[in-house]
Amino acid sequence: MPNYRQPARGPVDELDQAILRVLVENARTPNNALAEAVGIAPSTCLARVRSLRERGIIKGFRTEVDPAAIGLPLQAMISVRLRAHTREQNESFRNTAPDLPGVLAVFHMAGSDDYLLHVGVAGPEGLRDFVVDHLTTHPAVAQTRTNLIFEQIPGRHYLTPEG
Repeated sequence: MPNYRQPARGPVDELDQAILRVLVENARTPNNALAEAVGIAPSTCLARVRSLRERGIIKGFRTEVDPAAIGLPLQAMISVRLRAHTREQNESFRNTAPDLPGVLAVFHMAGSDDYLLHVGVAGPEGLRDFVVDHLTTHPAVAQTRTNLIFEQIPGRHYLTPEG
């Protein structure tokens, strides 16, 4: 059974937020440039980033890949509703979905839909095949709804100066 409890993280002060804003913009910012951007000594900055990682506030650093550049120019959000809300069906879908070809992200949702899948495919036929071959045939899936993505615009302001 997965553990959904969050680790104790401690407070995130204004300096931590400033560091996070810079790293969200560019996770590859060197420590010296990061320290300069937030107005602290490099050794202090290094300790702060280490603390943010140890407390689980920074969960990792990722490479953002353009799906179109790797042959997946068509993106969609697919809502999935399960047949029953049993632990077995939920875990079955949750364990399968991230490994399906073209899945960029999986969101477990509250509300009328149980999951939301962000997928990238080569074209309309690939999207149809994904839904038919991987979703409608999954024993836990009752219904899907597909929405095409015209453009993805990243959010920039979840870390505000006010916190």
